Amino acid sequence: MGTYKPNTLPLIPLPYSAVLFPGVILRIFISGRQDITALLAKLSNSTTPLDSSNLRIGCIPLKPPTPVNPPIAKTDDDKKRIIEEEGDEVEETQLAFLNVDPSSATPEELFSHGTTARIVGVEGHSRVDSFGTHGANGMALVVEGVSRFRVKQFLQRTPFIEADVEHFVDPPVQASDVPTHSYFTQLKALSRELVALLQMNSSRGVGLPPLVARRLELLIAEKQLCDAGSLADFMVSAVETTLAERLRILLAVDVPDRLEKAVTVLTRQVNKIKSIITKSDKIPPSLIVMSRRDSLPLLPGIPSRSAKRSPGFGDMDHDGENDEELDELSKKIEESKLSPEALKLARREMQKLRRMSPAQAEYGVCRTYLETLTEIPWSITTEDQLDATTLARARKQLNDDHYGLETIKKRLLEYLAVLRLKRQKDEPVAAKKPLGDKSPILLLVGPPGVGKTSLARSVAAALGRKFHRISLGGVRDEAEIRGHRRTYVAAMPGLIVNALKKVGVANPVILLDEIDKVGGANFHGDPSAAMLEVLDPEQNWSFTDHYINIPIDLSKVLFIATANSVDTIPPPLLDRMERIQLSGYTSLEKMHIASQYLIPKQLQSNGLAAGQVELSADVLSKIITSYTRESGVRNLEREIGSVCRAKAVEYAEAKDTQKNESYKPRVEVSELEDILGIEKYYSEIAERSNKPGVVTGLVAFSIGGIGSILFIEAEQMPGSGRLQLTGKLGEVIKESVEVALTWVKAHAYVLGLTNHLDEDLTKNRNVHVHCPAGAVPKASCSRFDGPSAGVAFTIAMISMFSGRRVSPTLAMTGEISLRGRVTPVGGIKEKLIGALTAGVKTVLLPAHNRKEVRELPEEVKNGLEIIYVRSVWEALKHGMHLLPRLVLSP
Repeated sequence: MGTYKPNTLPLIPLPYSAVLFPGVILRIFISGRQDITALLAKLSNSTTPLDSSNLRIGCIPLKPPTPVNPPIAKTDDDKKRIIEEEGDEVEETQLAFLNVDPSSATPEELFSHGTTARIVGVEGHSRVDSFGTHGANGMALVVEGVSRFRVKQFLQRTPFIEADVEHFVDPPVQASDVPTHSYFTQLKALSRELVALLQMNSSRGVGLPPLVARRLELLIAEKQLCDAGSLADFMVSAVETTLAERLRILLAVDVPDRLEKAVTVLTRQVNKIKSIITKSDKIPPSLIVMSRRDSLPLLPGIPSRSAKRSPGFGDMDHDGENDEELDELSKKIEESKLSPEALKLARREMQKLRRMSPAQAEYGVCRTYLETLTEIPWSITTEDQLDATTLARARKQLNDDHYGLETIKKRLLEYLAVLRLKRQKDEPVAAKKPLGDKSPILLLVGPPGVGKTSLARSVAAALGRKFHRISLGGVRDEAEIRGHRRTYVAAMPGLIVNALKKVGVANPVILLDEIDKVGGANFHGDPSAAMLEVLDPEQNWSFTDHYINIPIDLSKVLFIATANSVDTIPPPLLDRMERIQLSGYTSLEKMHIASQYLIPKQLQSNGLAAGQVELSADVLSKIITSYTRESGVRNLEREIGSVCRAKAVEYAEAKDTQKNESYKPRVEVSELEDILGIEKYYSEIAERSNKPGVVTGLVAFSIGGIGSILFIEAEQMPGSGRLQLTGKLGEVIKESVEVALTWVKAHAYVLGLTNHLDEDLTKNRNVHVHCPAGAVPKASCSRFDGPSAGVAFTIAMISMFSGRRVSPTLAMTGEISLRGRVTPVGGIKEKLIGALTAGVKTVLLPAHNRKEVRELPEEVKNGLEIIYVRSVWEALKHGMHLLPRLVLSP
């Protein structure tokens, strides 16, 4: 044991529970400490500066409320008795010691050992007490522990305590000292494990930042056997310990004894943190002394900053490693081609970041913001493939990927042609002037499964641009579109900025999927209103995200939105977009799609090669008509997949049994019931008999876009003239029935339904009108198809009253007025496709809907006889051929 000669030291009593170890920084608050004030006044009058390395003072803790070395319990009963007795003593005496004023502490209240320290400086600081709570701002004396000492004799009591002390220094550890070497190895392993646990927990807001942890691991690794004592002091000061444990380690002037106690403390701390992580997945901040900034220790060899800065782990973040990372970030900012406004702001934020300590909460926020700025493609674009082959290549791409959809293909080719012409016009000045175009905002409206999403991918491929899909279904918060403001915790950019970050270019094709599912106004804002600036070609060149807070140019982005219905899209938002309607596929189109796309896809998905499954046209037609009834082809693809899987089982069994010749790749119509089950749909026309009062109407549902037929039935019975409606009909369709009945009653004599002009047709009978659903959901009748069945209701009532039958292969649609005029209706394409699928031969349409028929597929126009009518009288001529007195009609 090496010792210094006894020396005289001025002593500063530490606050209760505070213990200073060699190599550790400690702040002692001066407010109310007359002893420290007197000591500093005396030292300031000396010739030695306060921060001189030769200037030494003694920091001595107060005596503990319980003995430092407790009695040893030999039995369990002794342990229980000691815990109970000392527990009461600690509870009673601890409160008394908490109220002890260190400045007025007597020598009898001081501990026998302390730590020699040098004065680092005096700083202004926000006080943090031993419980981690902040107190008033004040001055603090910053000291650094140097070595241990023992008090031999007190020499002075006022104005500050002086004592004659004996100094201790750690002797060199011999390599042959096996116990010390073993304890040192354990201590380093536990230290690394503790740092790793705290680093893993740093992502949850508690623990060590990665940079600090890396620096700490390096310093622990650099410690040699000769530094064993200092490493033990450091690690004990960095973890949660009791006052008695700290004092026992302060008493351990022998290095092996100190290492043994430090290993015990760290083992308990590591096990405790592991247990807490297992149970709650989060370490309470109170367990980690390292997480409290005013308790941060300082390893020997790390130079402290001036007294105006808080020393500790925070100083590590300003070392060369952190400076290199900030230099890389600064270089990245300069190379990211930011807009002038963004570059100016980024440079200003970078200067602020360099002046900030990484331990500050704002440091991470500022750094994340700068990294986000560099990831946004402000001026990086993909070169459009606009040359002499552009249109031909795009047309081939669209035709290869999709069958039909001529309207959308035509619009996209128009967009490419305009871009091509503008590029040719600007080519002489292309180097000086960028191509200025405002990409259109396209809205694809149609039922599910018709290819809206996949069509957007084909557009991106045709343009040679990058593609990104944003799902808007379920978005209820405006901040999801515009981003969160940086003042909020866990703020982040919105969906639009994140999309640009992921694709890395400023002119991608962005698909806004299910825009009709965006939530409305609520206490989180109105997300649909936030989309207005995104989708307005006159505004989106300066879109502002709340997190970025700098205008971003979205005019180069080609936005393609999809929706099943426009009913839920707010009119201002709908006005910003160019709507393109996609209707359902006809049976012939589904046959082509199945042959060209679905069958090869399902063969590959189910491990089959081309030719191992053959589906004839009859089989496909049976699947389309009897097992699927949809506008798109999703269910058709599922049914084809079921067939392929069934054939895969047969092929695998034949191959396993070496009977390949027994396998038949061709699927017969008779096999479908065994593979797919009984037929899900049937032709309602074939099931209907030709009875009076039954008329076939047409419907086109707004949800799903599935067109079909709807039978309207009318029946009369004795009664008082009451009209009864059933079939879950909406208010609008009920009004159509009332208008139809009024018209029939008004023209009953002309139609031959009454014998006198003044006779009431329904005086002694009730009328019941019903719409059986069949294979069609009844709920749909109350929305889109309400005001489009007036003609069908009128013909049904006339058929009922006259006893004349109407052919079930004749369907009709159209609304009527009180004067008998047939007015136009919507959904013509869906209705006629549904009529053809259901087996209808002739259709009565309003004359004003002639223009919609021009856009119908040739299969529909060739498969139906379409008759245009302007009034109910014309409809009667084609629907009912032999009515009495019909010649008297106007």
